[in-house]
Amino acid sequence: MISRVLGAALWALHCCLEHADQIRLLPCGSCGHHPLGSSEPKEAEVLEETHDNDQIIQRVAALDVGKAELTCCVRVPGLGKSGKRLQEVRSYQTMTRSLLVLADRLGELGVTRVVMEATSDYWRGVFYLLQAHGFETWLVNARDVKHLPGRPKTDTLAAVWLGKLAERQLLRPSFVPPPPIRQLRDVTRYRADLVAARTAEKQRVEKLLETPRSS
Repeated sequence: MISRVLGAALWALHCCLEHADQIRLLPCGSCGHHPLGSSEPKEAEVLEETHDNDQIIQRVAALDVGKAELTCCVRVPGLGKSGKRLQEVRSYQTMTRSLLVLADRLGELGVTRVVMEATSDYWRGVFYLLQAHGFETWLVNARDVKHLPGRPKTDTLAAVWLGKLAERQLLRPSFVPPPPIRQLRDVTRYRADLVAARTAEKQRVEKLLETPRSS
């Protein structure tokens, strides 16, 4: 009897050793507790790598426009697969000849979107010229940009800061009417100014006629 029991035990041990590679052991952490010797789970088995290149505008330019001069910051992808960005910061005069040079340079760098801040009326000439050259021009409301943190003081750094915001799509464009609507609006506004001037002139003449003449 004892020999039979020992034989069965030896046979079971032999089977276990023969099929040891097929036996699946459950980790002790399956009961809700971390395994011994490990205080935290392995994040590498849970987290995944993400690539944000699809959310970045690859070739973008930002302009800080002044009355006589503007600062342009162009940001484009770097060489290779490092993910780094290349940028160029230059200043241009706001005269037509300099703006044409700016448009040619943006075309050479393959810029697809140009972003500028609405400051007074200085943006109009730059915006319309670049729009006529086929660029996607965005006019950003200064009130929206002012609330974003990190705005620098100098024009050069402001252009770089605006370019970084633009490439990450953190800005929204303001509505700028197309050329036909702009022309119609200019005509109607000019007519309103003429009507106001005519009314003021009538009132001035009427006041002169009502004033008694001295003998």
